[in-house]
Amino acid sequence: MRGKADLFLVFLFGAGFALLPVFALMPSLWGFAAASAVSYLADEALHVRAPGFIRRLATLQFNRTMRFAARTVMLLALAQRMNVPEVVLAAGLAAFTTHYAMVMLYTALHRGIRLRRVLPVAVRNLDMSEAGIPAHPPAFLYRRFLRKLLHLDVAAHAALLAALATGTWYPAGIGYAVTAGLPVAAVLALLAQFRAARRTPPRDELIREVNRQLAGYRPEVALYFSFAAVSRDFMYQVNMWIETLEQLDRRPLIILREHASFRHLSRTSLPVLCVPKADDLAELDLSGVRVVLYPGNAGKNVHMLRIAEAKHVFIGHGDSDKLASSNRVSKVYDEIWVAGRAGRDRYQRVRHAISDDAIVEVGRPQLAPIRLHADHTPGPLPVVLYAPTWEGWSDDDCHTSLIPMGVPLIEKLLTQNVRVIYKPHPLTGKRSPEATAADRSIRAMLTADNEQRDAARAQEALAAVRPRLTEIRARLDELAGRHEGDYAEQTRGARVPGHDGAAEWHELRAEWHRIYWDSRGPVRHDVILSQLPTLYECFNQADILISDVSSVVADFVAGLKPYVLTNAHDLPDEEFRAAYTTAGGAYLLDRDCARLPEILRSVREPGHDPMAPHRRTLKEYVLGPDTPTSMERFNAAVNALAARSEAEMTERTAERDQSLVFPSQRTDSAPRIDLTGPSDRPAPLSNV
Repeated sequence: MRGKADLFLVFLFGAGFALLPVFALMPSLWGFAAASAVSYLADEALHVRAPGFIRRLATLQFNRTMRFAARTVMLLALAQRMNVPEVVLAAGLAAFTTHYAMVMLYTALHRGIRLRRVLPVAVRNLDMSEAGIPAHPPAFLYRRFLRKLLHLDVAAHAALLAALATGTWYPAGIGYAVTAGLPVAAVLALLAQFRAARRTPPRDELIREVNRQLAGYRPEVALYFSFAAVSRDFMYQVNMWIETLEQLDRRPLIILREHASFRHLSRTSLPVLCVPKADDLAELDLSGVRVVLYPGNAGKNVHMLRIAEAKHVFIGHGDSDKLASSNRVSKVYDEIWVAGRAGRDRYQRVRHAISDDAIVEVGRPQLAPIRLHADHTPGPLPVVLYAPTWEGWSDDDCHTSLIPMGVPLIEKLLTQNVRVIYKPHPLTGKRSPEATAADRSIRAMLTADNEQRDAARAQEALAAVRPRLTEIRARLDELAGRHEGDYAEQTRGARVPGHDGAAEWHELRAEWHRIYWDSRGPVRHDVILSQLPTLYECFNQADILISDVSSVVADFVAGLKPYVLTNAHDLPDEEFRAAYTTAGGAYLLDRDCARLPEILRSVREPGHDPMAPHRRTLKEYVLGPDTPTSMERFNAAVNALAARSEAEMTERTAERDQSLVFPSQRTDSAPRIDLTGPSDRPAPLSNV
């Protein structure tokens, strides 16, 4: 229905603009007025409903400014054809010319302000009040300025049309004055903001202030993240580690390399730096950092790996049987931290490149919110969580079940009298049109089936709670630091946070989830596409998981609930289980889903769950022992590596100081350095 409405708007938009020159040349005053009104209204509606269409118009050089100019030219042509006095026509031309000149000048000032407010480092949770960053211009002057300024021509358009209809010309003069005068006033107001923006501290001063704040905080551990196409979809890789970092004994710091990641970062009390340029990163004083943690492999990691004084650790963003979880690239790190023995064994694939000593088992501290199977209370219908992975960067590593069997799987599930929670990977459809099509079909099927499941009551329940859910989301965004304004404004407002926000954050998230699940009811299907509800909250709702080879499965194992792995290529069970570690405790689903009814017996008849003992064994193999806890093991690993780094730093300093002693000043016990041959010590990582 929405698609048909959009097509109708496109038709009105095209018809309005096509008829403007026709009615101007006829001339037809009322026809022109109607076509002009339709073009304005359809234009604004398409900006909201079909922004993609508007962007395509811009590529054809018919952008917003050109569309407004076209209406103006047609209006003046209409006036000339209707024989208005030359003075009225000349005044109109002068008013519209002034209007567009002011729009150009305003755009130049706006661009100048924006460029001056680009900082080398965006900061959160450090006190930047002494940096001298000027305040952000008022939103009514700065945001969507072009849209506001161009619409000031409506006054002159309406006034001239009224004058043509009545034959009285003074209304046209009033409209001209408004259309030409208000942009002049706006330019003068923005000029004052431009002068303020010129007081933005230069790069060196700002970096000096950031370093002063870092010296006061003295970070010891850094989480470093970069991704070329970063967006909200990728930020789970960082956000999953925040609470773990906040519980460390050592002082952590988060370093991001893209502004988009700064915008989508979850709430944290930790200092955060966003440094897009490598040159600016090199200027930051990170000499106290002893351990750097990397949740992802990215090209920009080399900008941090150059720091030879620190130990560099790949921690990843999930534990899975995909090839990316045992990558040769990991050789560049000092250590690789995995959840359990399975992660260590996985690196045997590249054992000649990565030493077994470099692998440390630390568990998965993020899994604490997952409830155990024994603590789960089933609902009236079995709840099946279908969480397929995405299609991957190439066909070689495509593990998603969406394309070969996603649609038949959902069709089969809908015949089994179950409730489906569908949560696709955030990157689904980024590369494959087939995955996009399957995803849309699944959503449509679940929506259609929901219409038969007490749809009226469910809609009423959702409408009743939607205001409160929206209110909570707004407050969560505020607590996360997602304030209005640009990155300079966020940096300007950065302060050392208190601890009150953490309690409120957790309480509000718990309330949001409780309200959301209660409003959905026990029988309606769910399609989860946003950050809330979280993946682990979906785990807690589910009786059984159906997924692909991915880290989702390894995390789900923590709850000891039944789970299913899709075997889209119908490999023999023994071969599939041998290839994928997490298949050891899984029910295997064939491509035709013929096994599905038998698999669902494990939740319909809890006594009939032959894979239960295998899951208990697999949990320790994949995630490590329950004691000590994952958090304790992770914290101990950080402390041990930091201590090792400090010891090596002390040793290097002592060696350097000793090497500065001249031979004639050395005691007999001082070791002599052979200056004639090459050193046996390995080159620092920055020179590799």
